[in-house]
Amino acid sequence: MERAGLIEEGCTTPKHRIPEAFKCPPPPRKKSQGVAKREPPKNGYFQPPDLDALFTMQTRREALCNFIITEILFPIQ
Repeated sequence: MERAGLIEEGCTTPKHRIPEAFKCPPPPRKKSQGVAKREPPKNGYFQPPDLDALFTMQTRREALCNFIITEILFPIQ
């Protein structure tokens, strides 16, 4: 009978348990977008007087005339 008792002691269910896996932390949150409107500058926006001259479009005829005058009549040597 002693031998039967030794066998029972050797084959017992473990008392400790495997710990549960930890959950991963949530991903970081995105930074909030700037919802507030930006105010215009106190002194206003810079408006150069010749700004419109930079963005005017020439017609084909004007562009051709300017090309002829600058390149053909007065070539740079």
